[in-house]
Amino acid sequence: MSSRVAGSVLLRHLGPRVFGPTTPAAQRPLLAGGEGGAVVVWARPLSTSAAEAAREEAAASKDNVASTAAATAEAMQAAKAAKEGGKSPVSSYWGIVPAKLVNKDGAEWKWSCFRPWEAYTSDTTIDLTKHHKPKVLLDKIAYWTVKSLRVPTDIFFQRRYGCRAMMLETVAAVPGMVGGMLLHLRSLRRFEQSGGWIRALLEEAENERMHLMTFMEVAKPKWYERALVLAVQGVFFNAYFLGYIVSPKFAHRVVGYLEEEAIHSYTEFLRDLEAGRIENVPAPRIAIDYWRLPADARLKDVVTVVRADEAHHRDVNHFAADIHFQGLELNKTPAPLGYH
Repeated sequence: MSSRVAGSVLLRHLGPRVFGPTTPAAQRPLLAGGEGGAVVVWARPLSTSAAEAAREEAAASKDNVASTAAATAEAMQAAKAAKEGGKSPVSSYWGIVPAKLVNKDGAEWKWSCFRPWEAYTSDTTIDLTKHHKPKVLLDKIAYWTVKSLRVPTDIFFQRRYGCRAMMLETVAAVPGMVGGMLLHLRSLRRFEQSGGWIRALLEEAENERMHLMTFMEVAKPKWYERALVLAVQGVFFNAYFLGYIVSPKFAHRVVGYLEEEAIHSYTEFLRDLEAGRIENVPAPRIAIDYWRLPADARLKDVVTVVRADEAHHRDVNHFAADIHFQGLELNKTPAPLGYH
């Protein structure tokens, strides 16, 4: 009995301390004074390191406030300048203000899709009659694949060369991007240089996209043509992606033949312009700035420089295919950067 009584007394006194909610030591009240006049004193010990951390936190907070204020001031200045220029202001916490660019004549540069130093004068003296004769089986497959793709295109667009060029450029801008992307991943995976071919193929893709931006100003696509672009691009991107993984030499040869067909199409476009069957309207402003054309340039001048670009892309892709056919790697042969 005595042991049971002792156990119950201990449980009654120690139970709340063992099984009850705990109070952190830093916030536990200390009793000062005697039993009758106890005074509760809250003590929160603060170490030297904790005090230093608090001071650093306060300083960092002050720096953040200062940087935020500076960024806000810059954003307000940019918004004010944009408002004065008649443009919608862009507000950003990061305080990034787009650079103000000017032409050689001092006028403000109006294009954000390309910069003044990316404009160039196209080499229109390039030989347009070059053709790679298919000799081996893989070349013949590439050649007749491209020829078979031309048939439905001729049926659908007939002699509407403005819409035809727009559709052609939505397809022609895909191979350079796919090839550049796969070479980029290969370079990372193998820890090796690309020989400049990543940049060369991406330059080709960007140049083809600028062709599209130009013809968008000439031919306004209808809703069913936009739907066709979505379908063709989805199929062609995935097909070319798989084709480039399986055989890069076949993929480049296909693009070389595609560019030969593009030269033919733009030549027919020029014949209709010269014959008066298509109105030779003034060149879009974006084309004048991109190709550094005269201010009074016409659509015929635009088609001429675009055809020259396609001829350069033809040479680059047939050249890349020849490198592969000779059993060499692209990164071992310097890429023709800026060739177009």
